[in-house]
This record gives sequence, C-alpha cells and structure tokens, in this order.
Amino acid sequence: MRTILTIAGSDPTGGAGVQADLQVIASLGCHGCGVITALTAQDTREVHAAHPLAADWVREQLDRLLADVRVDAVKVGMLGTASVAEVVADALATWRHTPIVLDPVLASSRGSELLEPAGLRVLKEGLLPIVSLVTPNLAETEALTGLQTRDVLRMREAGAKLLELGAAAVLVKGGHLAGQPVDVLCAGDGVWELPGERIEGGAAVHGTGCALSTAAAVFLARGQSLPDAVRRAKAYVAAGLASPRTLGAAAVLDYRAAARAATP
Repeated sequence: MRTILTIAGSDPTGGAGVQADLQVIASLGCHGCGVITALTAQDTREVHAAHPLAADWVREQLDRLLADVRVDAVKVGMLGTASVAEVVADALATWRHTPIVLDPVLASSRGSELLEPAGLRVLKEGLLPIVSLVTPNLAETEALTGLQTRDVLRMREAGAKLLELGAAAVLVKGGHLAGQPVDVLCAGDGVWELPGERIEGGAAVHGTGCALSTAAAVFLARGQSLPDAVRRAKAYVAAGLASPRTLGAAAVLDYRAAARAATP
C-alpha cells in the first residue's frame, strides 16, 4: 500500500483541507499521513477565521514523520504564512525524486485570505522549483504570474511562465472560464488542453481543488504518466461531482463514486 502525505490546513467540516485529502487518499486504496499547517474556524459557507501554526511546530511534525515514514507522494495545500512555506520548502527540497503536487491555496472560495502576501514569494522561489505539478486556478495563476487568464490561449501563456519559474508541470484549472471549462496541462514535453463538462450545482460543492490535487498525487505515486495521472484525477472529481453528498449548507464529493470512476 502506498503512503501519501498531505501538508495542509485543517477544515472542521471535512469538506476540504487535510480531512478531505485523507478521504481521497483512503478511497483510492492508499494510506494517508497528514501534517497540519493551520487551524480554521469554518462552516460549509465560509472560513470565519484561520490560525496558522508556528513554523517551528510544522517543522517538528515534518521532521518526526519523514525520519520514520517513507512516503510515495506529497500533496501541499494551504500554508498560511511565509515562514511555514519556507519550512515546507526546506523539508521537501531533498525529496525531488518523490512526486510533489502543489495546490497553491491563496484564498477561500469566498475570498478569505489563506496565505499572507509574503508567502507568495516563497511559493514562487522556494516551492515551484521542487514540485512535480502545480495546480492553480485562474486567480492563483494570475497572482503567481502577473498574467491575465481570461481564455485558453492566455492560460497556455501563463502555464509556460510557471514552467519558466521552475515548475516541472502546471495544470491551469479553467473551471471559472465562461462556457465550457477547459484545463491546460503544461510540461516540458508538451501542452494538453483537457476539456470538461460543467456540472449543474458543481460550484456549490466544497473541496474540489483539494480532491483534484490529492488524487493526482496518488496516481503519480502509482507510476502513472503525468497526463494520465491528471486525466484520472479529473475523472475522479467529475464522478464525485455527479453525485455529491449534502453537508450543511453545501455539498461534498461522493468519494466512493469518484474512486470507482477513476480506478481501472
């Protein structure tokens, strides 16, 4: 059984963050380990408060875990502060032969800040050069590159810019495009446009970005090629969106249905 490490914030609802990542990992038949970077007070509507942990405490978690447990892939999500981002980048710098997927969480879907402004520099200079795949949405892509991403052509240009900044591969997520959603996968050996279907009510489902990046980490850990891992991760999320489970005022993915669709 492969072991996947998620480094992210805590979501008490279980719809996103470490709790959701661990559900994705378990649904795909792997063992999940979790390092907490921040505590949040949130419901299914919004993040009401976030409390990043001290960088030394995050470092202690990582040092103790990685000295003892061999992990087959890493997913990095919410980091909260520049100091925590630096600790994570430093801890993972020697793990470049292990798949690392970065979901560069900057804000909640309602706009609550989840990474202080100084942390953006650390993402660009410390984490992008060591990750196997980064999965920004359009707003995150614009923040990382300074380029607009209003259409697929500009998404391709922004993806190329992120490759120049050091990322091995980039999945620019186009879920907020007008019309048909299209994701753009950029890597050194090619560019792929990956269309999807807009699922009615999908915008109300919590934690889709967390699920996509975590599923991609699982499939990379299994030795799938980058395009295949991303396609399977997209299939996982699409299937989970097709039959979401109501939770509070929102909904979450059906992880079992998602796993059935994404596993050969």
